[in-house]
Amino acid sequence: MKFGYFDDVNKEYVITQPDTPYPWINYLGTENFFSLISNTAGGYSFYRDARLRRITRYRYNNVPLDMGGRYFYIYDDGDFWSPGWSPVKKELESYECRHGLGYTKIKGKRNGISAEVTFFVPLNYNGEVQKVVLKNESSENKKITLFSFIEFCLWNALDDMTNFQRNLSTGEVEVKDSVIYHKTEYRERRNHYAFYSVNEKITGFDSDRESFIGLYNGFDAPDAVVNGKSKNSVADGWSPIASHSIDIELKPGEQKDLVFILGYVENEQDEKWESKGVINKKKAIEMTDKFKTSEDVDKSLEELNKYWDDLLSKYRLESHDEKLNRMVNIWNQYQCMVTFNMSRSASYFESGIGRGMGFRDSNQDLLGFVHQIPERARERLLDLAATQLEDGGAYHQYQPLTKKGNNEIGGNFNDDPLWLIMAVAAYIKETGDYSILDEMVPFDNDESKADTMFEHLKRAFYHVVNNLGPHGLPLIGRADWNDCLNLNCFSTEPDESFQTTTSKDGKVAESVMIAGMFVFVGDDFIRLCKHKGLEDEAEAARGHIENMKKAIMEHGYDGEWFLRAYDDFGRKVGSKENEEGKIFIESQGFCVMAGLGLEDGKAIKALDSVKKYLDTPYGLVLQNPAYTKYYLEYGEISTYPPGYKENAGIFCHNNAWIICAETVVGRGDRAFEYYSKIAPAYTEEFSEIHRLEPYVYAQMIAGKDSKRHGEAKNSWLTGTAAWNFVAISQWILGIKPGFDGLVIDPCIPKDWDEYKVTRWYRGSTYVITVKNPDHVSKGVKKVIVDGKEIEGNTLPVFNDGKEHTVEVIMG
Repeated sequence: MKFGYFDDVNKEYVITQPDTPYPWINYLGTENFFSLISNTAGGYSFYRDARLRRITRYRYNNVPLDMGGRYFYIYDDGDFWSPGWSPVKKELESYECRHGLGYTKIKGKRNGISAEVTFFVPLNYNGEVQKVVLKNESSENKKITLFSFIEFCLWNALDDMTNFQRNLSTGEVEVKDSVIYHKTEYRERRNHYAFYSVNEKITGFDSDRESFIGLYNGFDAPDAVVNGKSKNSVADGWSPIASHSIDIELKPGEQKDLVFILGYVENEQDEKWESKGVINKKKAIEMTDKFKTSEDVDKSLEELNKYWDDLLSKYRLESHDEKLNRMVNIWNQYQCMVTFNMSRSASYFESGIGRGMGFRDSNQDLLGFVHQIPERARERLLDLAATQLEDGGAYHQYQPLTKKGNNEIGGNFNDDPLWLIMAVAAYIKETGDYSILDEMVPFDNDESKADTMFEHLKRAFYHVVNNLGPHGLPLIGRADWNDCLNLNCFSTEPDESFQTTTSKDGKVAESVMIAGMFVFVGDDFIRLCKHKGLEDEAEAARGHIENMKKAIMEHGYDGEWFLRAYDDFGRKVGSKENEEGKIFIESQGFCVMAGLGLEDGKAIKALDSVKKYLDTPYGLVLQNPAYTKYYLEYGEISTYPPGYKENAGIFCHNNAWIICAETVVGRGDRAFEYYSKIAPAYTEEFSEIHRLEPYVYAQMIAGKDSKRHGEAKNSWLTGTAAWNFVAISQWILGIKPGFDGLVIDPCIPKDWDEYKVTRWYRGSTYVITVKNPDHVSKGVKKVIVDGKEIEGNTLPVFNDGKEHTVEVIMG
């Protein structure tokens, strides 16, 4: 069952039924100010940090779901309704939500009045603009009252929802003209405030929640709206809100446009006040002056659309598959940019309070957006490296506002350092900018401990070498990529964190996945050593990599697949010897991607085992069989019911590693089969099962052991976005950035005839047509660049601003 459709021309997903199986959301904002918005106008806004600068309040896990947002109410002769259906939920004559790139348009109609609201965050602007268009489509005059509504959060989202003995006495606002200013705590240590404005003279307002809604009412029937009149309340100590009311008269066919702005302002300490107790509104006035008319709004929206068109032009696919085109050209790249901005901090599953920016997360997210915004990717790498510890380890997370490591979580996730090597290498392959290796970067944000980025990479590499276990495999620490495989935790207390509780010295439990990743990343580290002229360093690194290969093949292969780990007792994890959890997905992917087992058939055997034991109609499960009891020695992975999350759920993120691995062994049909099982556009037809947005990836889909097989959870903020874009664009379509140029190495389904990729790369545009006359999956017979055949399959770097035509003949 579908709840909408793709509009590829306008790059939109159009939702035609408001009661989607779960709120389907979009993200607004590109740099500092961000908003989450659902298809019924739920969600919230924040400035830079979803925890420390939350601007509007949102109630997660609420009953009913998705309560709190930017709401409009239309009062029409005793009847009242909302354009987005919710929160009033009265039947609409028509409804439509268009989620576009950085904007959302919601339109509803009732009693002959249509109301369309366009929400977006303009470029280089710290605010959300809302353009409301009201039209009388009836044959008689209409007198209506429009009510706006947002609820302010008291800045720190965690404190806001816990510290009521203080917070219920701190709310402060100012109201001037048609603007309501949220200045809670501005009198003391804060230098920032928020405001909500409209470009029209208002009939009334409310800034006190209880006055507007009524103590025992809900968002669906606020007291002021029910009675058709604002109360002109001024918040004083209780919960501050912002609501305008505007009386409007419309003749038949007449239209009225209004512009609302939810803005954020910071003032210098000596410029906080206009006069005693009155905030300095100069910047807020400048912000509202930018959008006095609907024409101002339309122009800014055009600029936003051009921004996204430019970003998406960096990689464009033309193929026979409409769903593939929309994933590659629009939605997958868009999601990669959202993960760049958010990491794992703020979604409808991530509260914006707990996780901040992840070290591993942000490094791997970079793989998906470095081709679009290389300059910002460079900045992100420097920020990440600055949180690295002197021994080469890293804080697992950092706060985006301070850019400092999160002490609450700490480090000792032993895969983290390797992701920095992978990400820096990806940046250099994309840009050719080796100068980043010479940038001076602090350790632990301490400038006195600064060293070159190359030194950071070296310490990351040797963090693995210096932390090997009894089998010569890397020690896992608190966890590796699978945060729920906690082999040193041994937790028996209900409220202990599996990620931060460590009961063992960590000198025994080993990770085969980190071992495979070390080999995979190692070649890039060797290349960087050689570029620096450090031949001895390169040779030493090669020796460590060869030792790791031997350790993996001797102690990490179980006969038909690669082991997952060794636990604290030195026992195998992910082995045929185990009663449950006999085979895991992660080590099969990374070990084969690293080239292990290619010569002797063990790689093929491992991938065949993946197909046999892990495959389902909705994707590959993480391990099999699922754990049916709590294993003290394994940690959180065994706490989930079978088929969910890391306990044999379909973790879409690591499906991509198997997709890549299948291209390594040349099986393009199987690689694309796995790709299309989890790519969102291919799930649209069964949205009632999948439940989440059919335009972006989810982290997890319920596995075959669950009672809700095929149901997705945790959409938007997942490494799935970057890794599946890498899998399709670089490993299947085979346009892969290398240190010396674009490497052409497709691995596609045999029945594909041809496709074309237009790719911006190091200052030139490459128009690459791949033809498959012999209907093979892999193999490049000929490469012709600008009419001349070249040796090999690496395209020259022109850096001339021109367009170059490339013809690739497979065979």
